Amino acid sequence: MPVNDGRKPLNSRQEILEGARRCFAEFGYEGATVRRLEQATGKSRGAIFHHFGDKEKLFLALAREDAARMAEVVSDNGLVEVMRGMLEDPDRYDWLAIRLEISKLLRTDPVFRAKWLDHQSVLDEAVRVRLAKNADGGKMRTDVPVEVLHTYLETVMDGFITRLATGASTEGLDQVLDLVEHSVRSSEH
Repeated sequence: MPVNDGRKPLNSRQEILEGARRCFAEFGYEGATVRRLEQATGKSRGAIFHHFGDKEKLFLALAREDAARMAEVVSDNGLVEVMRGMLEDPDRYDWLAIRLEISKLLRTDPVFRAKWLDHQSVLDEAVRVRLAKNADGGKMRTDVPVEVLHTYLETVMDGFITRLATGASTEGLDQVLDLVEHSVRSSEH
């Protein structure tokens, strides 16, 4: 049966997403077979694919859901706070470890890459808006274009996720995030 922590009843679609997130985290993209997805979600193949069509669409729905959740945090507090959230509650983001596995798909499958980028666009836009707002408010350094700062923060986040995914020590990462945050701020703040 699906796992529900008792906070609120889950609908079938949400139960599938939560179970799939656990399944992808445990077995990776390739290892998350239909049988394992059925076991993790407590739903039949028919129910899963009724809601999502296929495994790729299910995976991309998770990517979209997480990107939207991260975009909310970015809007209020910035991308560094998303990374702090990953440090504080790694289980919530453990399925992102498969980004290492899907990096091959992102490099070799242009259709998958386009879909992934589309699903991540909400997060990218939130980061751009936040950076532009902070730059206009004098909170960001002005000697570097906002797009470069955006690329810098994305690169840090990719490395951050990779570090967490490989099980490397997280000791000192909070200080690294402080350093990253200070590196994009205006010297007056």
